[in-house]
Amino acid sequence: MNLGKVYLVGAGPGDPGLITVKGLDLLRSADVVIHDRLIPLELLREIRPEAEILDAGKAQHDHRIPQPRINQLLVEKAREGKCVVRLKGGDPFVFGRGGEEVAFCQAAGIQCEVVPGVSSAIAVPASAGIPVTHRDLASAFTVITGHENPDKPESQIDYPAVVAAARAGTLVLLMGVTYLEPIVEELLREGLELSRPAAGIESGTTSNQRTVVGTLATIVQLARTAGLTSPTLFVIGDVVGLRPKEQADNR
Repeated sequence: MNLGKVYLVGAGPGDPGLITVKGLDLLRSADVVIHDRLIPLELLREIRPEAEILDAGKAQHDHRIPQPRINQLLVEKAREGKCVVRLKGGDPFVFGRGGEEVAFCQAAGIQCEVVPGVSSAIAVPASAGIPVTHRDLASAFTVITGHENPDKPESQIDYPAVVAAARAGTLVLLMGVTYLEPIVEELLREGLELSRPAAGIESGTTSNQRTVVGTLATIVQLARTAGLTSPTLFVIGDVVGLRPKEQADNR
């Protein structure tokens, strides 16, 4: 029996032009594509008409295909001798369950290759005119998730360490719009300054991109007033002040 192969392909942060050349080549040659919710939907036009397309998009409390079933599908389709592309938003290994999927394939004896993607953690701030590092302001940046596994008995985020990192550079919060208020409260409780610059960027790198800019003291209300929804990324740090005053979000 000739086994197929699974490719975990990063689709990039939202702009379809930001997928890698290798990722696009694989997408065009795939027999099966299993894609996430936040991929650029324009990329689906690149798939061969005869290929099978499965929508495995996940929203909060709405998983069209549960993760265990996604894992099984990857193996089942590869065992049929097919080229399987698992198309994931951003980079497959940045809060994308890519590690779980690779481990499942490997345990089943299926070849699995990761094709890195442009992560929203870097690209979205850049698209809003905010560099995550700057030699005068931030020599490091830290990325945390705003949506941990709900089955965990408690959060694994070490907020004192996060605050120390934020003071030394830039803090990027992914998937944080739902739980922004309690996360900000934790940061303030651990001593991060109210005056620390902060920005929220919705639908980054796309034509629907919107940005609000304030401070840690105001960002929760600004995000609420603007009605920011997922996907929204937050940046906290002095680099936010580098965003050009005339920066426009329409791309």
